[in-house]
Amino acid sequence: MQIGYKLAAEAFGPAELIRQAVRAEAAGFDFVEISDHYHPWLDVQGHAPFAWTVLGAIAARTQRIGLATGVTCPSVRYHPAIIAQAAATLALVSDGRFTLGVGAGERLNEHVVGEGFPSVRGRHERLREALEIIRLLWRGGYRSYEGRHLRVADARVFDLPETPPVIAVAASGARSARIAAELGDGLFATEPRKDIVDGYRRYGGTGPRYAEAMLAWARDEQQAVEAVLEKSRWALTGWKVMSELPNPVNFAAASQFVDAGDVRSRWPVGPDPEPHLRAVRAYVDAGFDRIVLMNTGPDPDGFLDFFARDFQSRVRALG
Repeated sequence: MQIGYKLAAEAFGPAELIRQAVRAEAAGFDFVEISDHYHPWLDVQGHAPFAWTVLGAIAARTQRIGLATGVTCPSVRYHPAIIAQAAATLALVSDGRFTLGVGAGERLNEHVVGEGFPSVRGRHERLREALEIIRLLWRGGYRSYEGRHLRVADARVFDLPETPPVIAVAASGARSARIAAELGDGLFATEPRKDIVDGYRRYGGTGPRYAEAMLAWARDEQQAVEAVLEKSRWALTGWKVMSELPNPVNFAAASQFVDAGDVRSRWPVGPDPEPHLRAVRAYVDAGFDRIVLMNTGPDPDGFLDFFARDFQSRVRALG
């Protein structure tokens, strides 16, 4: 089992994200994973730097820690030919430490280029084509592709690593788990659902299984709850809402009635390691082996110290 640290690009600027990644390496994390957003979930979060620039700087400032996108949509705001090139370059400058996490996208980020946002079926069709294009370009040489939604004309990625990056595909149900098994090298999820892992395996998936565990660590439980209510209450709206709303103001409206009781019922909060450990155990029991800790508390340095001092050995014992 590997343990990752989530770089919340909606909540911190680029220099701070780089600093946290360096600290995460020193604290003992195996990899960092960064969200690839154009907008934050809420305006109060206040940030959305370009993830690929941040990852390149992290690669230059670290030695061993893995890097991952969590996740990139390679089929609307980006064209897959661009992601094929970006991922290949990042794999080279990180000496093979990069994992390309991909998904079907959220309206919040993808609508900004003015091309609309596809239906669920359309998103899955586009994701399949995008993965086929990325794989094709990673074979080298000039390549063309004519799909229902996406096209490539005489494109070549000149700088390719000897071993292509692992592609972990985000799944929220059977259809996307099948895409992960058939066209990806691994699985990515945000809920401790054994049925997603089982579906991935049923369709032939054998790769690493990534999942994000939401925690809210703070030295005081009330501080943790207040931090979630201020900046992370959007996550309690559920994936069907999270994938469809277009702007931070919509997420503010959708989550305005989330209260402290909702937070305490859904997330481990405060300084006690045991509730946080139970949250991680749910993902391990569901079959995930790459657990990303996303701390929504107010003190990232305190959380990194907590991980290094108290939590790392307990989490690793679960694996």
